[in-house]
Amino acid sequence: MTGTPLIINALGQLDNPNAPRSMRAAAELNATSEQFTVDARTLTEARASGLTAVTITLGYVMGELPPYEHTVHEIDVWDGIVDRHPDALLKVTTAADIRTAARDGRVGVVYGFQNAVAVGDDVSRVAEFAERGVRVVQLTYNQANHLGGGSAAPAGTGLTAFGREVVDALNDHHVMVDLSHSGERTCLDAAAHSRVPVSVNHTGCRALTDLPRNKTDDELRLVASRGGFVGIYFMPFLNPTGHARAADVVEHLAHAVDVCGEDHVGIGTDGPVTAIDDLDAYRERLAEHVARRRAAGVSAAGERADTYPFVVDLRGVDQFRELIRLLERRGWSATRIEKIMGRNFLDYAERVWTA
Repeated sequence: MTGTPLIINALGQLDNPNAPRSMRAAAELNATSEQFTVDARTLTEARASGLTAVTITLGYVMGELPPYEHTVHEIDVWDGIVDRHPDALLKVTTAADIRTAARDGRVGVVYGFQNAVAVGDDVSRVAEFAERGVRVVQLTYNQANHLGGGSAAPAGTGLTAFGREVVDALNDHHVMVDLSHSGERTCLDAAAHSRVPVSVNHTGCRALTDLPRNKTDDELRLVASRGGFVGIYFMPFLNPTGHARAADVVEHLAHAVDVCGEDHVGIGTDGPVTAIDDLDAYRERLAEHVARRRAAGVSAAGERADTYPFVVDLRGVDQFRELIRLLERRGWSATRIEKIMGRNFLDYAERVWTA
């Protein structure tokens, strides 16, 4: 295809994993935003990759940190990061901001949660978080919370009454309801209950790899049928061996398009642009990290010390161009590729974020 399409990563990171601080954080159970390294390499490579915008994870995900207080602090941290790099980064609160980032050669930063526990029992906090610029809220992580079931929760754990209240509030305040990590029943419940299209910003297809972190065709179909969005990740869960390759990403994208239609699928890599330079040294930190997740009961089925949380042959500054090349080789049209790489997320954002 000629030219570079909009590239919007529905869930990723801005980090240089080779920086000392980030290397230390890689072994920890729950790294905070202050431990990520947004340095010259991070910014240069993100922009060189063609990245237009990325949803980053901030706030409480798991562990012993106070959910609400930690989340408010993390929003402050990211506001500071964006403010320190006005020529490279732009905080995204509207779809128009993504277009501005593309025009200016900056990277749009979408604030997102991977757990809604910070809401506590006070649904009015949704309005507070929306006012602070949060635009994506994932209802659960892998475990059940007071809103519903995660992918590791007992089968049949559905959306709770309070979970329905939170979905209503997210709809009212034009925040994406993200059902990544949710269990099947909670996903189906939330997609059916929401008045506004919902998303699954980073997942795979369970029909291809039968792991709980991947979505069933029923989930994918319902999300798409109601105008939603599904992002395919670059994660080990795309292959039963745990050693996913670029070809697996293509197959899961193709299956998602078959189920959802080409207007409802995109990418949510769940990783940074900057690649890890020393994989041998990283393996030691990864083993420690996986052990801590397992001990804390927050890991997902399929996580192992020998499985990288990324696709080895689809990483680094050329990852998006390589994916485009593979999709072209599959015979996909330039129009379909543009939709998958970013246009579909932008259109979905228009449907949700517009008052």
